[in-house]
Amino acid sequence: MSAVAIKNPGGPEVLVPEQRPLPQLRSGEVLIQVRAAGINRPDVLQRKGAYPPPKDASDLPGLEVAGEIAAVGPETPRWAVGDCVVALVPGGGYAEYCRVHGTNVLPLPENLSMVEGGAVPETFFTVWHNVFERGGLKAGETFLVHGGTSGIGTTAIQLAKAFGAQVIATAGSADKCAACEQLGADRAINYREEDFVTAVKDFTGGKGADVILDMVGGDYVARNYDAAAMDGRIVQIATLNGASVQTDVSKLMVKRLHHTGSTLRPRSVEFKAAIAAALEADVWPLLASGEVAPVMDRVFTLNDARHAHERMEGGDHIGKIVLEVP
Repeated sequence: MSAVAIKNPGGPEVLVPEQRPLPQLRSGEVLIQVRAAGINRPDVLQRKGAYPPPKDASDLPGLEVAGEIAAVGPETPRWAVGDCVVALVPGGGYAEYCRVHGTNVLPLPENLSMVEGGAVPETFFTVWHNVFERGGLKAGETFLVHGGTSGIGTTAIQLAKAFGAQVIATAGSADKCAACEQLGADRAINYREEDFVTAVKDFTGGKGADVILDMVGGDYVARNYDAAAMDGRIVQIATLNGASVQTDVSKLMVKRLHHTGSTLRPRSVEFKAAIAAALEADVWPLLASGEVAPVMDRVFTLNDARHAHERMEGGDHIGKIVLEVP
């Protein structure tokens, strides 16, 4: 099968097309003929040598796919050859075929194309777990998401609004702020022109945000403590501006804050299966109705993965970048 591999750690140019044998299925797994694969920030980190795949995962990048079931392993009762699906995978998405445990597979949402489906799993799994399960966001609360026009951000804005929260998003330009508001954000903050702590406090009448989803880290850690409401929950899912910080933890105590974090890729099949079940019950109807939809930035072919990574690292994208597999 055709695939795109990482020749050695480095820039986008190390992504090279090559031929690989078909993955061999184990009990409970399915083989997906990939039609689309989403590009995600962890793919970039893996390419740079900073985020190795978990044990037993493919060394190929790619954490989410859409396609058709091509083969079914033993003890995989739900799926049949020909089913149109999307899947969260621990690696191997940049290929014509990808294997994954059947419980981490979901039906392609109604009304979505394969390319749109390839933009769904990673961001929806991540947002559901971190915002609603770890962060405990409830209707009527205020939610702050940094990086509002990223794949995660565009998904988080829509889901938070769909479940009744007031949403504040940060972004780095007027155009990106406008995009956040078009997706439903009640307030979009251009972090290059405004202090987001002051803006959040002003917008909430001094209260602050109940839940904060942060991918930035660095000096945002202390500023998130300032922007959070009493008993606020801050969920860390990346540290793009640095993981080592020095901050005043007394704010954590005085405001009774909860600062948690998680990574999804190394979690167990069973853990991801529980998220998949919750998504199918609570979010798939929203995708089917069109109330929530993946925001598409640009589509590249599989063999053009290099330029897809360049697009992501350039920082100008709004929403998801996807590879289409012929």
